[in-house]
Amino acid sequence: MKHTDLTTKIIGAAIDVHTALGPGLFEHVYKECLAYKLNNLGIKAVKEVPIPLIYEDIKLECGYRADILVENEIIIEIKSIERLAPIHFLQIMTYLKLGHFKLGLLINFNEVLLKSGLRRIVNGY
Repeated sequence: MKHTDLTTKIIGAAIDVHTALGPGLFEHVYKECLAYKLNNLGIKAVKEVPIPLIYEDIKLECGYRADILVENEIIIEIKSIERLAPIHFLQIMTYLKLGHFKLGLLINFNEVLLKSGLRRIVNGY
């Protein structure tokens, strides 16, 4: 499946979750529901995927975890905060770089309209 098709399905699923639950819940609630929804659609979504750091030829498990990895291609970072800050973009960019992924979605579920909290991030490595 192409990234465009996959991101369209992910965003549709996120909108479904947001429509059903609304804003104001904890991040882990949205993560669980979105992963459940994606898997029910036949899209492989794995939660809390470790992202190792390789430094001078040594692989370090530093505790970095992507909220959801979709089809081993797209990282989803979920937030439920007042507003996204530059550090949130840096966080997902770091995950993309360390994991050698090209595409990520940063989704803030604490918005009245989910599209206001959606950001598509491309890693140009």
